[in-house]
This record gives sequence, structure tokens and C-alpha cells, in this order.
Amino acid sequence: MIYCFGSVQERNSSEGPVPRLDTCLCMLLSITTLAVVNIIEEEDISLISETERSSIGQRKDVQPVGKLRRDLVSSLQQLDDFEGLLIPPPPVSSLANQAAAKAMIFLSGITVSGGHLDGNCLNDMPVNCSGNLRDLIVEACIARNVLDTSAYMWPGYVKGRSNQVPRSISGQMPGWSSLMKGSSLSSPMVSALVSTPASSLVEIEKMYEIAVTGSDDEKMSAATIFCGASLTRGWNIQEHTVCLITRLLSPAVPTDFSGSESHLIGYAPFLNVLLVGISSIDCIQIFSLHGMVPQLAGSLMPICEVFGSCAPTMSWTLATGEKISSHAVFSNAFTLLLKLWRFDQPPLENVSGDVPPVGSHITPEYLLLARNSQLASYGNPLKDQNKIKRLSRFSSPSSREPIFMDSFPKLKCWYRQHQECIASILSGLVPGSPVHYIVEAVLNMMFRKINMGGQPLTPTTSGSSSSSVSGADDSCLRLKLPAWDILEAVPFVLDASLTACAHGRLSPRELTTGLKDLADFLPASLATIVSYFSAEVTRGLWKPAFMNGTDWPSPAANLSMVEQQINKILAATGVDVPCLALGVNSPMTLPLPLAALVSLTITFKLDRASDRFLNLVGPALTHLGTGCPWPCMSIIAALWIQKVKRLNDFLVFSASRTVFHHNTDAVVQLLRACFSTVLGLNSSVASNGGVGALLGHGFGSHFEGGISAVAPGLLYLRVHRAVRNVMFMTEEILSLLLHTVKDIATCGLPAEKLEKLKKTKFSSKYGQVSLASAMTQVKVAASLGASLVWMTGGLGLVQSLIKETLPSRFISVHGSEPNGEDSGGVVAMLGGYALAYFAVFSGIFAWGVDLTPPACKHRPEVVGKHFEFLASALDGKISLGCNKATWKAYVTGFVSLMVGCTPMWMLEVDVQVLKSVSKGLKQWNEEELALALLGISGIHAMGAAAEMIIESEF
Repeated sequence: MIYCFGSVQERNSSEGPVPRLDTCLCMLLSITTLAVVNIIEEEDISLISETERSSIGQRKDVQPVGKLRRDLVSSLQQLDDFEGLLIPPPPVSSLANQAAAKAMIFLSGITVSGGHLDGNCLNDMPVNCSGNLRDLIVEACIARNVLDTSAYMWPGYVKGRSNQVPRSISGQMPGWSSLMKGSSLSSPMVSALVSTPASSLVEIEKMYEIAVTGSDDEKMSAATIFCGASLTRGWNIQEHTVCLITRLLSPAVPTDFSGSESHLIGYAPFLNVLLVGISSIDCIQIFSLHGMVPQLAGSLMPICEVFGSCAPTMSWTLATGEKISSHAVFSNAFTLLLKLWRFDQPPLENVSGDVPPVGSHITPEYLLLARNSQLASYGNPLKDQNKIKRLSRFSSPSSREPIFMDSFPKLKCWYRQHQECIASILSGLVPGSPVHYIVEAVLNMMFRKINMGGQPLTPTTSGSSSSSVSGADDSCLRLKLPAWDILEAVPFVLDASLTACAHGRLSPRELTTGLKDLADFLPASLATIVSYFSAEVTRGLWKPAFMNGTDWPSPAANLSMVEQQINKILAATGVDVPCLALGVNSPMTLPLPLAALVSLTITFKLDRASDRFLNLVGPALTHLGTGCPWPCMSIIAALWIQKVKRLNDFLVFSASRTVFHHNTDAVVQLLRACFSTVLGLNSSVASNGGVGALLGHGFGSHFEGGISAVAPGLLYLRVHRAVRNVMFMTEEILSLLLHTVKDIATCGLPAEKLEKLKKTKFSSKYGQVSLASAMTQVKVAASLGASLVWMTGGLGLVQSLIKETLPSRFISVHGSEPNGEDSGGVVAMLGGYALAYFAVFSGIFAWGVDLTPPACKHRPEVVGKHFEFLASALDGKISLGCNKATWKAYVTGFVSLMVGCTPMWMLEVDVQVLKSVSKGLKQWNEEELALALLGISGIHAMGAAAEMIIESEF
């Protein structure tokens, strides 16, 4: 957990569209502690049940304390020995100081008058209240009832003296304590509650009651408070806050409601405050990590359906004086909905292995199915009893009825059009149809300042051409239409605009201005703009746009600097960066749709109002630029750096990843760097290896010396999705693992030097390493390899590795196979053990170690097939091409790990197969291991185990 805190700190090293440091830290405190709570509660329940069965008629007032809870206490106490890891990042140091002060005040016996401690209170304290990350972790555990306040009395926990604390400390006023005493939501009160997280569930429940039953002004204030610090920094109540916000987005029908339209219309200002408040990258990440995305999507879809079907004839005035229409509410809800699934991925990004080329892993249908599944299992007394006790009394879903895409016909129609736009060239605009008239009206609105000379941008017939050029006022009147109707016309508008630009009837500047006018008129149209331009870029049918500074913006001012910084970032990997050649003979170009999309994004102002829409377009632009030929992403980075200097590090790092998208050899070289770095074998990096060297400690121009080399592990975390032939990567990872084993056994010395050392008087010590030390490094290398396989291809790749790749490796003859000639067969033996750890670690990452959960339904088949292969090979039915020492080390290592780490797996394997494997082990004089294998294989293997005991005369 401490290392996670350190990793989180890297987020601020590259300013960009990523969650802030304090938000990430609070999510970590909340989610990690909840996971600990679940684990400890499972043990507590089993202990209580066992105690109740064994203590009938005895006292039951003493609750048993489980081993896991004691281990947690011991671990937290030992953290004090690692002060260097506990230094809080500057943005959260005030939170750590408050946690330390709370412990000191508790020991002094003083009660804070306001009931809530904040930074202002600490200014009155004469003692040092400098806290660290352990203080925050302990407070998180106390808030979840995993620990109690006795933790404050641990030796050395409180650094100051409690008798130095002043006898009276005033709490913050106004604040949550004032709210609980009945104070009204005045402007100062609202500002205080927005900036300070609630300290308890009772306080956030009080705010929920106001949001439901208060006056209109109170409801608006409550919505603003919910989206403030209690959501982003309220680590002790964060899961309650996300549940209550999701429920507020689905308000109940008022008892006196009698209108024909949806009751949601009356909640428009209230819903808009919530939608805007949770639209940031930080908030979306919070909902995602708390598993609330499916339920949030289920709340957003009705809002999109209702407000997208309304003409913008009504408007509402917010407290800020801003007027909003149904288009504004729809756009905010729709763009937020799209951020919840991988809408930003261009079509080519979805082509990976056996994944279909159209669509993505997460779709609206998938989100609804996940939502229905979550609600169906909610309240299961056998599964969620303890979780329900921890939740707010208002957290239960307002409706558990399943919903499907058919419930939202307008959204379903748009989604179908979105998929068609990706799959094929746009067609189907019928002249004279309602959609055609809307297309003309939108085009007139976009290009009303341009004299088109009576030439329409859309294909027309004699019956419709007379209406192709209308006045600006007429087009605006004709666009008083529901948002869904306008969105249906937008793809045809974009097609006509891009075609006109390609044929010279629109200048690039005019095209960009028109697109910006469209986005300002209906921000939700950005979704279709991204969808259409992404599809057109991947089709490759448009001529390139020359980024020369005349027609399109030029990146020349920053391109050389981008190239230099990319070279610095990739310096530790040994990967060559293609040259960004400049000059007349090599002009910089982008595909026309991509150039239009980049130019559009540059026109946006960087403020809070634009951020929520740029956060929709920005990731799509990055993915699209990364997938295009080199150096498209570098050009995009250079253009955006001209606009916003502070995004330099983020953009350059994004551009550096492009090198790996277009060069498989570069990915292999990066993997090689990962292995050598984690083991300390990388001569170009002064490091002793380890996870710290693999993942690094951040990057950016704010570090001393400016941008420097990025750790290879961090790079692979960012580029592994670019790998398309995952089966190829499995073979490469396996080969790199075996070569790494050879380096471990020979201390990394080249063969020529080893031969020379053999002939010297020190030949008995050449390249030798202790077996214990070598095995430790082999385990590290195998765990890294398993992590890379799991990260690259997930469950399917792990299953293929164990079921197909490894058996093929043993059967075939490889020229690079470790042999037994060097180091007395140590290389071959270590190679076998490395493959055993590699296979078992991969399986554990994919399946876990317990009995088969629903997600691991294929585990019995995969493990069973692998044991069948082992049995056949041991029985001589399969001819092996690998080294005998490698094979023996693999089998014995694999079975030993099964016995010691994953005994539950053996209950799923056919007993006859296990008997055959045990027989083969016995022939190798591995009777104890053979007997141990049968011993964990269930009651059906007891007979075979007894026979072996008798035969071996144990």
C-alpha cells in the first residue's frame, strides 16, 4: 500500500487529463481499506460462528480477535521503521497533519468544540503535528472499524506530548458540526461544506435528506456539496457518497405529479448541477474504482432519453445566473455517459487477438447487463449481509427492475448509427427527407458567414436544391429541434463539410470555425464528431493535410524539442526513435480528418466549462494519433504544446509511446529492458534492480535536470494495449525469461569472457552464483514474466500459455534452449524452475488459489489438460525435445508449487491423471512429492496414496 502511495505521487509529475494526486490518494485510502474490511470480516464471521458452536451456555460477551486483524496491527506498527516511505506528498500533507493532531488531542482527553478538526485548528497548537502516511492509513482503518482508538497508544505513534496541547480548541465554524446542529445552508456554510469532506456517514445522510426534501435552493446547494470534497477527498465516506449521488440522479416521481412529460423535466437544474459536478476525470475514476459505473450509466440513460427528446423551448436559470436549456442538460448527461465506456477507442484499437473489429469490450448493452446483475444480487443475505450493514440506509436502489436498451429507443438508434459509421462509409441521406432538411439547416448555421455562391454542400436533386442556402435566422429557427434529431443529421453534416474542404470549397480555417460553432451549439455533437473522424482516419481514403502554417497550423516551432525529449524518455530502453525530418522535401502531414479534429480541439478555451468536453475528445485524439503512422502523434503534441506549455510532459510522454505502436521489435526491446532492469542486469542504469527500478519514481521537466529516461516497466504499462499479436508476445516473453535465466546463472557475463575465465587460475569461480541467490532471482524473473503475460492478454492468454504454449515448448527443439554443458547443468535446471514459477504465477494471477469461482470456469479444463500432458510425457507416450534437466526441474517445481500454493486446484483434476503423474515422480525417486500430490487431491486419491505408502514402506 505504501508503494502505491509513492506511485500515485507520479500522477502530478506529468500534468494532463489524469486524476489529481489528492484524489488518487483518497481513493486508495478508501478502496484499499474496504478490501481489508472484507477480508477481516470474513474471518470474523467464521470465528464468531465457531465460537457460538463451541461455547453454548458460556459467556459470549468476549469477541474473538482473528489472526488477520492481529497481523494488520503488527504490520501497521512495523511501518514506523520505514520513515523514508511514509513522507506524505505536499498536496496531502495537511490531511496527514490533521490525522496526527487527532491522535494527540485524543490522548490529551480534550474534545474539539466544533467536533471537526481542520487546518485552522492546527495553527493554534504549540506542538509539532507533522503527520505521515501511516497516520492516514490508521485513520482510514479506524473509520472502517477495522481498528479502534487504542491504536493511538501504540509505542511511538504520537510524536508530541499530549500535555502540551491547549485545553481548548475551537472547531471549524461554519461546517458539518453546525449543519448537524440545525444551521441553514447559507452561502458561507455551503462554501465550507463544499471544501471540507464530511467526517461521518450521519453527516452525509443529513445532506441527502436535504437534497430530497429541502426547498429548491437547498436542493441545489446540497447537489453542489455532494460533488465537492466529500466525493473527491472523503476517503472515510466515499463509497456512501457515490451511492447517494447515483440515487439522486434517479429522483422519484413526486406524489402530486400529473404532467404528460417526464417528471425529470422538473428536476433539470438539480440534475444539471450533479452532472456537471461529477463530470471531471477525478470523479469518473472514483465511480469506476468503486464499481458504480454500471449503476451510474443506468441513471444517465433515462436523462439522455428524456432531455434529448425535448425541443429547447424551455430554459432554466441557475443560481450563478447562467441559463440552461434541454440541450445543455442532455449534452452534459450524454458526454458523461460516453466517458463510462471505451468510446474514445478508434476502430483499429479494438482489433486485438480474437476481438471483433467493430465495437469495444464495454458497450452500453454491457453496462446495462452489469447494472442488472448488480441489482439482482443486491441484498443477498448470504453474500452481502455485512456490506449492507455498512451502507447508508438510503443506499438501497430505488428500483431493482432490469432495464435494457429497448427502454431507450432514441439512444439505441444513435448507437446503431454510431456503429454503422464505424463499420462502413456513410450513406443513406435521402434528398427531401426530414434529416436532409436538418442537415442543410446545420450547415447554414455553421457556415452562415461564408458566401457559398448558392452551391449546396449536400447532394441534392432538383426538388430540394432551392432550400439548400437559407438565411442564418431561418436556420436557427429550424434548429429548435430535439437533440436526438440533430445528432442523427450530424454525420452527414461532417461528411459534406469534409468533402467540401477536400475539394477546396471550404478553407481549413472555415471548416474549423464551422465545427467549433456546431460544438458550441450542441456540445453533445462532439461525440459524433469524434466517432466520424476516427472512422474516416482509419479508412485512409482522405488526402493528407499539410501542416505548413498557411492552410493548417504548423508544429515546426516545437517538433525538434519533442523529438529530443522522446529520445530522453526512451534512453533506458535502447529503442531507436525515428527521426522527425523537417524541410521542404519532407513536409509534416496529418490525415485530413485528424487535422480537422486537432484544429477543432485547439480552438477550445481551457476552463472548467470546456474541460468536461475536451476530456471526451482528448483521449480519442490521443488514441487516434497513436494509431496513425509516425510522426502523427508527435505533430499533435507539438501543436498542443504551442497552446498549453504546462501540458508539455504529458503530451511528449504520449507521443513517446507511439514508437512502440509501429515497431514490434521496439516492444521486444522494451520487454528485454524490463527483465534486465528488475534484476539489476542493465549496465546502462545504475541500479540494484527491484520493483522501484522497474517502475521508476516519476518523470517530468520539474525534476532536476529536466525530462530524463522513464523506467521500462512504466512504459510497458502505457503501451501494452498496442500489442495486437498477443500470441507472438507470449513466445517472446518466454524466450526472454529463459535468456534471463542464463544471465542469472552466468552473472551476466558474455560467452567469450566466460571462456577466457575458464582458462585462468580462477576458473573454479568463473561466473558462479550461489544456487539460493539464483533461485531468488529466477522467482523474480518468473513473476515479472507472468505479470507481463497477464497484463498483455489477460485470462485468454494465460489459458493458452498453460494449455498450448508450454507443452509446445517442451516438445519442440529450440536452438536457444538452455543446455546442461555450462555450470554443471545449472542453467538448464534453473530454466525448468523458471518455467514452473512462470506457469503457476500466471495461473494464480488469472484464477486465484481458491475453489473455482464463476470467472474461472475454464480452470479445471486447462489445468487438467496440462496434467494430462505431464502424465503422457512421464509415461513416455510423448517425445520431448527439451533438455532433460529442464524437464525434470519443471515437473518437480510445478508439482511442488501445486502442493504448496494451489492445493485447491488439484480437487478439479482427474484422479487417474494425478496417479499417473505420481507414478512418474516415483520413478525419479521423488516419492515424498508424489505422495504429497495425492494427499491434496481429495478423498478419491486416498486409495492410491495408501498403496504408495505401502509400496514405499514409509
